[in-house]
Amino acid sequence: MKKLLLALVYTALASGANAAGEDIAALEALREGQMKKLVFHLEPKATSGQAFELADGAGSATLADYQGKYVLLNFWATWCAPCRKEMPMLSELQEEFGGEHFEVLTLASGRNAPAGILKFFEDAGIDNLPRHQDPKQAVARDMAVLGLPITIILDPEGNEIARMRGDADWNSDSAKAIIAELIGPGS
Repeated sequence: MKKLLLALVYTALASGANAAGEDIAALEALREGQMKKLVFHLEPKATSGQAFELADGAGSATLADYQGKYVLLNFWATWCAPCRKEMPMLSELQEEFGGEHFEVLTLASGRNAPAGILKFFEDAGIDNLPRHQDPKQAVARDMAVLGLPITIILDPEGNEIARMRGDADWNSDSAKAIIAELIGPGS
């Protein structure tokens, strides 16, 4: 009887893992070009509970405040050349998909003066992304962010489900297909 119960539990766990694996395989199949650097995790990972500073001194928040939707979390800095190239594409992704089910969240990591961040966004013509800061790199450190840019996709429960090191063409058909697949039809 014990063996039968263990076999049933194993089968149930294996089929659940297989379903997750099939979902990941479907998302991975959409990766082309630079998006091949996006690595999906087999199991969601916990994220940081550390607070970060909201733009314009409006207080602080945590990643938990963004639960309920998919979040594309981008760690960047004003001095980062690949970040300068990538930020307009993230803005376009927010323009197309941002809303109830998806949001691009930018988090300037390390020493970035608020005036420098504002100038960076103005020079790039970006007015639809947040200018939040992680000045002491507390969130970045908790999430093992080494180097910039790093982009992390969070599920609606606030867990990390994918990560990309380095910049990418976030305005590509591949990136858009991945986001569309995550948030579902009609979102």
